[in-house]
Amino acid sequence: MRIKAVTGRTILWIFLLVLAFVTLIPVVITLLGSFKTNMELTTGATFLPERWQISNYAEAWEQANFSTYTLNSLIVSLSTVVGTLLVSSMAAYVVDRMDFTGKKLYIGLQSFTMFVAVGAVVLRPQFDLMVKLHLHSSLWGVILILISAHAAIFFILLSFMKGIPRELDEAARIDGSSLGRTFWTIILPLLGPGLGVGALFTFRGAWNEYLLPLVFTMTKPELQTLTVGLANLKYGISAASQTHYMMAGACLSILPILVAYVFANKSFMQMTAGSLKG
Repeated sequence: MRIKAVTGRTILWIFLLVLAFVTLIPVVITLLGSFKTNMELTTGATFLPERWQISNYAEAWEQANFSTYTLNSLIVSLSTVVGTLLVSSMAAYVVDRMDFTGKKLYIGLQSFTMFVAVGAVVLRPQFDLMVKLHLHSSLWGVILILISAHAAIFFILLSFMKGIPRELDEAARIDGSSLGRTFWTIILPLLGPGLGVGALFTFRGAWNEYLLPLVFTMTKPELQTLTVGLANLKYGISAASQTHYMMAGACLSILPILVAYVFANKSFMQMTAGSLKG
C-alpha cells in the first residue's frame, strides 16, 4: 500500500515538473533573447547572451511608442475589468437569490457561450453592430464586446455567491434594506475573493486581446493597444527582422500582468485569512 502511494506521488511530481518546464522554458528563452543581439538570435549559437544588451528595452520602448500603447491597453483592460465584474456579480446575485421565468434558459445560454468558441466567425457581425452604435473607431466598441464575454466570470462569482448565507439577505430585508442596497452594502464586499480572481482573469484576457483592437483601430493607429503595437517591432526602417526588439517588448508587456497578479493574489490571500479568523 505504501509502495503504491510513493509511486503515485512520484508520478505526480514528474508530471508537474514536466508541465512546469514546458510552461516556463518559452518565458526563459524570451527573457534571455531580449538581451541578445539580432545576430545571436538569428544564428541561435548561444543560450546565454554573449553581451547583455540592456539598450534593447530602450529601443523597443521608443520604436513601439510604448507609452501611448500602454495607456490604451490600460484603458481597455481596466474598463473591461470594472464592467465585467459589475455585470457578472449582479447577474450572479439575481440568479442565485431569485426565481424568475427563463432562469434555466439564461444559465444555459451562458454555458453555451463558454463551450462554443466562435472566435473570428462573429467578428464581422460585431463590427457591423458597433458601426450602428458609432463605436467602430473607438476603444469603447472593443470594451463592450469584451465585457459581453463574461460567462466564465459569471460562473466563478455564482459559485462564490452560493457560499454566502441567505440568512444575511433575510436579516437585511427585516431591517428594511432593499434588494439593491443589500447587494451593494452586504453581498458585494463578501465577494472579495471571487472578485479578485475574476479581476485577474479578466485583466489578463483583455490585456492579451489582439484581434479586436487590431480591427477596431485600423483607421486610428494612435488607439492601438500594446499587443497590436508589438507587431510593429517585427520589421524596422530597413525592413530587416528585429526579433530582439520584439522579445524585449514582449517582456515589457508582461510586467502589468505580473503586477495585477500580485495585487489580486494578495487580496485573495488576505480575504481568505480573514474569513478563517472569523
